[in-house]
Amino acid sequence: MHTFLTTLVFQISVENHHGVAQFDEQVRLIEAPDLETAWEKARNLGTQEQDQFLNHLRQLVAWKFIAVADVFPLSRISDGGQVYSVTHEADDAGVFIDQIREKSKATASYFSISIPVS
Repeated sequence: MHTFLTTLVFQISVENHHGVAQFDEQVRLIEAPDLETAWEKARNLGTQEQDQFLNHLRQLVAWKFIAVADVFPLSRISDGGQVYSVTHEADDAGVFIDQIREKSKATASYFSISIPVS
């Protein structure tokens, strides 16, 4: 058996919501004997995890599986090794950087980690 890193993409739609489209990109580990089987297992997982439910406003929320975007073999897991990377584009770099720093502070405080102020 081998371990594969897969990316599943879901579209999130809310009844009567006409704002920007929302997509959820999930990185999952899959154990399989080969790449083809890993892709198939990831596709089946995405299909099984499609869901519909009513939110607190009684609007229908749907999570629709779009596709398996990536399948990568993890040949070796090592300390500091890169597992995933995504490039973001932002209209305002300062706002994006501030959001990332705030997220980092929230995560650090959750784990009671002291981080330097930058």
